[in-house]
This record gives sequence, C-alpha cells and structure tokens, in this order.
Amino acid sequence: MPTIGRVRLQPDGSYRGQLKTLSMQQAIHFMRNRKTADNQPDFLVMANDIEIGAAWIRNAISSGNEYVSISLAAPEFGNKTLYANLGRAAGSDDDGDFAIIWNPQD
Repeated sequence: MPTIGRVRLQPDGSYRGQLKTLSMQQAIHFMRNRKTADNQPDFLVMANDIEIGAAWIRNAISSGNEYVSISLAAPEFGNKTLYANLGRAAGSDDDGDFAIIWNPQD
C-alpha cells in the first residue's frame, strides 16, 4: 500500500504531519470535530485553514482494533476523492507515529 504522508498523535488526541504526493507536500492537521450527531466525522482534516477532508474512528471487523479512516478532496486531486487509513509507520517503534496509507478505489 502506498504511503502518502505521515502524522503524529498529539497530546490532545489530534494528529499533525505532512501529506506528500508526487505533486504536493502540505502540512496537515486532523482536528477533533465537535460532533452533534453520531454519523459526523471524528476529525476534520485541515491544510492550513482549509478543510480538505474528514476522518472517522472505525473498528476493524476481523480484529476489533480501532483505526482511522480518511477521505480527502482538493482541487489538486481533480474530481477524485482520495481514501486512506492511518496505519503503523514503517520502521517506527513509536506508538504515536502513523503513516497515511492510500486505498485506491476502482
């Protein structure tokens, strides 16, 4: 699975890091969302002060472990939405270090 960035878990439960593709490199922040309904995202994904996506805390069916599912949209991506998950960053033993792993959709 292609890694398109890395983020670090912050003490307040948000994530900060970099989104990196062939055409862009941008600082991003997964900001905790003040939800008013259960179906709203757990995080708003921000690049500077611009919302570029959302993320939800999910439970894996097979293991029951929590993970973060991400949806990103920006003019740089054309009319496509990028889907990704946060996963263990390769080569890191740090529990607060995560890779943004792209999930290409057909």
